[in-house]
Amino acid sequence: MPKAIHENSCQEHLYSALFRKHSKNLHDFLYYKFGSHLNPKDKVQDAFIKLWDNCKKVPPEKAKSFLFTTANNLMLNAVAHQKVVLKHHKNPRKNSTNESPEFILEEKQYSEKLQKALENLTEAQRVAFLMNRAEGKRFKEIAELLDISVKAVEKRIYGALKKLRENIDEL
Repeated sequence: MPKAIHENSCQEHLYSALFRKHSKNLHDFLYYKFGSHLNPKDKVQDAFIKLWDNCKKVPPEKAKSFLFTTANNLMLNAVAHQKVVLKHHKNPRKNSTNESPEFILEEKQYSEKLQKALENLTEAQRVAFLMNRAEGKRFKEIAELLDISVKAVEKRIYGALKKLRENIDEL
């Protein structure tokens, strides 16, 4: 026989009981997993706010799982954000440099020349050259991937370099 009144987490006494029961364990879980630098107390609060926002959808018996999953995802998002912030601190945007407009224009023109020169290479030369120079693969690795000899790889790369030198004055 179905319940006449469906219990959900929106009832204040249930919500308060859930907070008292799970907030310390949730904080400890986040603290031990991620440390204190991402402020686990805030993530615990945010998880309980999300529980309150979704209280009609979350029955009390699923609340603990909802809280831990939500808090863990919030921390993972904070970690991902932190990585992006660190990446931008290490590699500032080109527009924020002190390079002259002439230098930027020359760099763009050189890049266009290089792209055109790469397009003029044979496919075999271009593939071998880019695997070596762009991806940093060694001749032996390229040979294994392309199922050719190391000498063939050397010939393709040296042929590509020769054509690139002919097509680009600055090389």
